[in-house]
Amino acid sequence: MTQTVPVPQGLPMERDAGPFDPPREITRLREARPVSPMVFPDGHEGWLVTGYDEVRQMMADTRFSSRQDIGILHVPYETGMPAQTEPSPPMPGMFVAMDPPDHGRLRKRLTGAFTVKRMKQLEEHIVEITERQLDAMANLVPPIDLVKEFALPVPSLVICELLGVPYEDRESFQANSAQLMVRDQTLEEKMAAFIGMNTFLTELVTRKRETPGDDILSDLGRHEDLTIEELAGAAFLLLLAGHETTANMLALGTFALLEHPDQLAELRADPALLPGAVEELLRYLSVADIFFRYATEDLELGGETIRAGSTVVVSLLAANRDPRRFEHPDALDLHRNARGLLSFGHGIHQCLGQQLARIEMRAGFEGLLRRFPALALAVPAGEVKLKTDMNIYGVHELPVTWTE
Repeated sequence: MTQTVPVPQGLPMERDAGPFDPPREITRLREARPVSPMVFPDGHEGWLVTGYDEVRQMMADTRFSSRQDIGILHVPYETGMPAQTEPSPPMPGMFVAMDPPDHGRLRKRLTGAFTVKRMKQLEEHIVEITERQLDAMANLVPPIDLVKEFALPVPSLVICELLGVPYEDRESFQANSAQLMVRDQTLEEKMAAFIGMNTFLTELVTRKRETPGDDILSDLGRHEDLTIEELAGAAFLLLLAGHETTANMLALGTFALLEHPDQLAELRADPALLPGAVEELLRYLSVADIFFRYATEDLELGGETIRAGSTVVVSLLAANRDPRRFEHPDALDLHRNARGLLSFGHGIHQCLGQQLARIEMRAGFEGLLRRFPALALAVPAGEVKLKTDMNIYGVHELPVTWTE
């Protein structure tokens, strides 16, 4: 029987249980009512889904739409799109905010670029990129900011090379993508970042179509049925997703390991633990946490009736910490079999680049721990600046030091 619990006013976001744990209110709601009514800041009522089974079921059901023009209009965190006042179709090429058949038409163009086989072929090159960045880091005098010197450059270098984006343009697109991830900002600020990013990518894909190279955007440009606007939108999504999430996982994952010295010692002693450790860190941290869906008809979920047009918010972090699915879920356990984690989503919108992200994290953590065996925080853990103001969680900076 559904428990009677207070209806949250807005999405609980305060990390009051620690830097790696869900907000206490999210955990309380999951235990009491995994599909909970909630009131959004503008006053309209919707739903918050926090249970593992309920999240998995909902994300597999395409009747829960990803389109922003269904029901009450909201801006899904994962798109970084500017707020709108009138319903409108999804941005061309932004397939994460589309439903079938539009979603499939665009996604299938990219499926071949991100196969497990192709990612495996890239693995050696990704290791080389990682090692070069570690070489540069080793020449610095500690303390240094691990985000600036390692966690952000590695996935940025990789995704730029894959997509065919000039790495010398990174400061501009990194600044704009970071601005798009800020949760509370003016429409003018977000629009400026969006226009800057979209203008840059439109010019880039236009050049790719005219003079293609050996990269993913050039491959996409060869499909004549894709418009320049669709190419720019797809590039926007791939560039944003391709470096923001992995950069945050590398930095926050290092922070988590340093704060769990017993687990870190085991990983150093047995590198064979690394693949499982990456999966467990993905589950434990779930940096891309919040997703929006919109009910296209009356639906049943977790014993609740979701009315057509309702906004439904999903917490992947809460689902990945559900004790009904994972034993002792709030413990970081590198020996855990974290199979079934929802960190890359589920269903038709499951992350296209998840194998790439795993390879980057394996290379990143392996190289970092091997090259810097005495790595340590350079400030007390409580002084690390957390990205509680951003739509993808992580740390703004991670000051670290080491001894020779």
